[in-house]
Amino acid sequence: MRLIFASLLLGGLLLPGAQADGDPDAGKYKAQTCMGCHGTPGYSNVYPTYHVPKLGGQHAEYIVAALKAYAAKQRAHKTMHANAESLSEQDMADIAAYFAGFE
Repeated sequence: MRLIFASLLLGGLLLPGAQADGDPDAGKYKAQTCMGCHGTPGYSNVYPTYHVPKLGGQHAEYIVAALKAYAAKQRAHKTMHANAESLSEQDMADIAAYFAGFE
């Protein structure tokens, strides 16, 4: 039992604040601008036509990492750059929690 507790503690699972969980209710409000593209049927944009990834059900950690990469312009997409660069880390966590919670 002590070994399991030590493993969880060292892994950061029991440390307060080790994982900044987002608030899905706040994320629903903050994700309104995301829904224009990521909430469209078929997940594709009208013009110019390109595939838009489905975010519902995606892992929150992946969404946060992607938003950070867009904010740092490490991923190519001007619209996402503009959207992500204005988000705080808490905003990103909240949006990620919202999208992770539905399909």
